[in-house]
Amino acid sequence: MSRVGRAPIELPKGIEINVSKGNLVTVKGPKGQLQQQIDPDLTLEIGDCSLEVKRPTDQKRHREVHGLYRALINNMVNGVSTGYVKEMEIFGVGFRATSNGQWLELSLGFSHPIIFRIPQEVKVETRQDKGQNPIIKLECIDKELLGQVCAKIRGFRKPEPYKGKGIRFVGEAIRRKAGKTSGKK
Repeated sequence: MSRVGRAPIELPKGIEINVSKGNLVTVKGPKGQLQQQIDPDLTLEIGDCSLEVKRPTDQKRHREVHGLYRALINNMVNGVSTGYVKEMEIFGVGFRATSNGQWLELSLGFSHPIIFRIPQEVKVETRQDKGQNPIIKLECIDKELLGQVCAKIRGFRKPEPYKGKGIRFVGEAIRRKAGKTSGKK
């Protein structure tokens, strides 16, 4: 049996879960509401302060989706109760980031600034301390959407292996390569 799938999901106070026809799971909490369509063969057992995802058989398909949907529902519960935060750092001389509402403007060494529209569900905040690299802070209740937005921003200028210039997550280690050495004869 799947170790992830059989683990119960702890429900914090203030979280409400509804399962409608067609296995549409709705999770409501203090930060908002999320919905996820789950496999029709799986069943949810809602207890006092926990939820369990059950599969009907040990078929390969049921084993494949058991842990997946348990993890997705757990991410929804964590999202509506505490939310998710990602911080990205821009490393490079002259690289800047500014936010104006849902618009993120990035200066990444190209001939033009990059202007990126952040989805309404994601809150964006930028800060630039003197002598420090610019930081982009993203908050959202939907872990999947937050990851997609972070990947898109990172794709504008991935960290390169020689000097490490580019956009990276705070605390991320970049594997560095040695530069070219001149041959002496």
